[in-house]
Amino acid sequence: MKFIKTPRQLATILFLSFLVPVVLIILVTKAVMSTRAPDPAVLAPEAVAARIKPVADVAVQAGESAAASGAQTGEEVYKSACAACHQTGVANAPKFGDKRAWAGHIAEGLDAMVKVAISGIRGMPPRGGNPNLSDLEIARAVIYMANAAGASFPEPAAPAAEAKPAAVSAARGAVERERSGEQIVQGTCGTCHLTGEGGAPKIGDKAAWSKRIARGLEAVTLSAIRGHGGMPARGGLADLTDPEVRKAILYMFESGGGKIVPAASAPALPAPPASAGGAASKGDGKAVYDKACIACHQAGVAGAPKFGDKAVWATRIKQGIETLYTSSIKGKGAMPPKGGQVALSDADIKAAVDYMVAAAK
Repeated sequence: MKFIKTPRQLATILFLSFLVPVVLIILVTKAVMSTRAPDPAVLAPEAVAARIKPVADVAVQAGESAAASGAQTGEEVYKSACAACHQTGVANAPKFGDKRAWAGHIAEGLDAMVKVAISGIRGMPPRGGNPNLSDLEIARAVIYMANAAGASFPEPAAPAAEAKPAAVSAARGAVERERSGEQIVQGTCGTCHLTGEGGAPKIGDKAAWSKRIARGLEAVTLSAIRGHGGMPARGGLADLTDPEVRKAILYMFESGGGKIVPAASAPALPAPPASAGGAASKGDGKAVYDKACIACHQAGVAGAPKFGDKAVWATRIKQGIETLYTSSIKGKGAMPPKGGQVALSDADIKAAVDYMVAAAK
């Protein structure tokens, strides 16, 4: 280069070529790392929203997250709602993997099996006791169990455009409101009332029912709603409405020739306790036990520690109360989460655990 005439000038140029970039880097870094706090108003939600509005608006709709997550698999539904009975064959449920027990059901066809699983039959409540399960999820669970017993039904795909959860719930509610007393009895009450198990008045036994109806239809209905003795609230089916409980009682009474003569001014049905939908009052351990736990823990079904059995409960109590709470809330072995009553709060479940632990000490 013509302007470099001496070695000294060359050395100076080389030195500056290294120094200038270093100085610039230091200045830029100092500016970026400045500790000067930004104006709080600039970070206000309204200000941020105003700045991004020309680019995009974000709208979050209720229920979308559930739809986006997709329906449960057959195995997941089986473990959460079906295993309690089908794993061991409780109440004559066809045992998982038992080809002989499932053969007759498989011969009836997939549609027939799915229909029964959705509506319920004898000791099996509609949708395995979980009204939040969709028809697709029920079908997947049926296919999972049937295929494990030798069938080869194809896995159903989710519909291309599923109805919004609110619409599905409303449609399901409309169907459920149309259930007759006979349908309700076949779905949940017949387990005990067909045989008189646990002192339950048998269907059609006019004498046994007359004694109860004499106390007043409203009193009998309220007793069934709240649960008493060995009968859980609403027969163990949390989605039964008050009028449906009344229909079931009338059907069982009138099957024996009984007739209800309307009084001139029948008293109104008292409001159910605390929480709607028949859920037990928060913290009422016995009520929650009668509602969600008694079916297995009263007799020790599927390995459940029997109520009041100190020896069996002792090993579990040693694990610590928090461990028992977690197992009951999340489910363990054949026991589904929250005993299959997903509407119950964590506090309700903890109260039931406390009640059972206290009875075993």
